[in-house]
Amino acid sequence: MHKTVIVPEAPAPAGPYSHAVVANGFVFVAGQGPQIPDTGAMPDNFKEQVRQTLKNVQTILRGVGCEMKDVIKVNAYLTDPTRFTEYNEVYQEFFGEHPPARTTVQAGLIKILVEIDCVAVLP
Repeated sequence: MHKTVIVPEAPAPAGPYSHAVVANGFVFVAGQGPQIPDTGAMPDNFKEQVRQTLKNVQTILRGVGCEMKDVIKVNAYLTDPTRFTEYNEVYQEFFGEHPPARTTVQAGLIKILVEIDCVAVLP
């Protein structure tokens, strides 16, 4: 059994998908980008795009009763892998000393510099 979730405080999905799916004690968060929920605008700066993307992930997790500490796996997609150090600086702000497992790959994203999805465990 599973439940699809749309979190009103998060940016509207850009296509026919849910923000998250809750199934068997896990939360699967769809890939999120750096859109600011209230305006749809995006920061120009790479680090601010990463920060806003992680805030959007955090908003969705909170919408289903989770926090960032409940995340067990992250997939990140960067347009420019040479910015990996900058990405890690912002990432650490959200995940601290006990970060989840993670995969980071270069991707040909359209209009955005970063996209992040994750899997969390319901507390």
